[in-house]
Amino acid sequence: MNHLKIYGLVFVILLLSGVNSYAQKFGYVDTGYVLQQMPEYGEAKSEIDKLSSKWQQEIQAMYQEVEELEASYQAEEVLLTKEMKDDRYKEIQERWDEVKAYQNKVFGYEGLFFLKKQEVIKPVQDKVFEAVEKVAKSQRLQIVFDKSGDLVMIYTDPVHDYTDYVLEELGLGDKNDVISNN
Repeated sequence: MNHLKIYGLVFVILLLSGVNSYAQKFGYVDTGYVLQQMPEYGEAKSEIDKLSSKWQQEIQAMYQEVEELEASYQAEEVLLTKEMKDDRYKEIQERWDEVKAYQNKVFGYEGLFFLKKQEVIKPVQDKVFEAVEKVAKSQRLQIVFDKSGDLVMIYTDPVHDYTDYVLEELGLGDKNDVISNN
C-alpha cells in the first residue's frame, strides 16, 4: 500500500471518527457504473480503442520492418565488408531507436494516446463529476466516495449509495425506479 493511500485512509478515518464537532453526512457513488450507463462514454471508449488498435498495428508493422532488415543483414553478413557491416548495423540501430521513440511518443507518459484519451473521455467524466456535485449539494453530503476508485470500501450500506441520484441528474435513471434514501 503506498503512502498516499495510507494518508488518504487516515484522513477519512479522522473525518468519520468525529474530529469535527458536528456529524458528517457521507455517501458513495459508483462512477464506473454511471459511466457504463452513458452512451457518450461508450462512443468515446470505442473511439479510443480504435485509435489505440490503429497505433498498435502501425508500431507492430514498424517493428516487423526492422526485424526484416536484421534478418536480411544476418543472411548477407558473410558477404559484406567491415565498413558495409558497420553501416548496415548502424542503420538497423537507428531504425530501432526510431521505432522505440515513436512508440514512446504515442503510448508513453503523456503521449498521443494519453492526450487523445483525455480529450475524448474527460468531458464525459466532467459531466459525471458535475452531477455528483449537484447531488452532494442537494443531499447535503460533506463527503462523497467513489466506489469504483482506489479507496477500497470493504463494506457499504446501500442507504449511503447515491449512484441512482447521479444517474437521475444525468437523465439516465430508470423512469420506473423510485429513489428512496434514508
